[in-house]
Amino acid sequence: MAGFWPEFLLIAVVHLMAVASPGPDFAIVLRYAVRFGRKAATAASLGIGAAILLHVTWSLVGIAVLIQTTPWLFNVLSFAAAGYLFYIGIMALRSSAPSHPEQAIANSVHENMPSTGKAFVAGFITNGLNPKATLFFLSLFAVIISPATPLFYKVIYGGYMAAATAAWFCMLSIILTQTKVRGFLLLKGYWFDRLMGLLLLALAMHLVVSGINR
Repeated sequence: MAGFWPEFLLIAVVHLMAVASPGPDFAIVLRYAVRFGRKAATAASLGIGAAILLHVTWSLVGIAVLIQTTPWLFNVLSFAAAGYLFYIGIMALRSSAPSHPEQAIANSVHENMPSTGKAFVAGFITNGLNPKATLFFLSLFAVIISPATPLFYKVIYGGYMAAATAAWFCMLSIILTQTKVRGFLLLKGYWFDRLMGLLLLALAMHLVVSGINR
């Protein structure tokens, strides 16, 4: 128990730095917040947090090692993630300016709102298919967490990181969907959507190149 808190605090700091870095998760939450509102963005955030448990489980049972040491499996996951990000990116690039700016927020909520389940799945897939996230958690468990750490503590670490990730993106969802903030983003949202589309396409290409060069 004496070594629990120092190890936990170190993990918390490293994880916070990683989750705060811009990437596919941030892009998907931003897009859902701007286009569909707080409920959809929060659902996507919870999906991202739930996907962390997948990476933690893989790291604990050794599947992450298999992914790291089996190039074709890494490539399959990379290309699957790239394909999904590419699809979302293309959808974002097709965004157009609202025909009636004063109706933009109401229309986005009532006409285009995806179900909570779909938003959750979008967040889960975006994070869950990212092999680099798996390798991050593998490195975390291999380098920072001592092999002598009991499994019970490792499960606590994993649960914390999943909850902290969901909380971080839920907080962003709240900030981005404040009335004035979202009103501005939505009126100019098609530019943000297009920017996020380019970012998602760039991330997709990065995953493909990483898989090919691995």
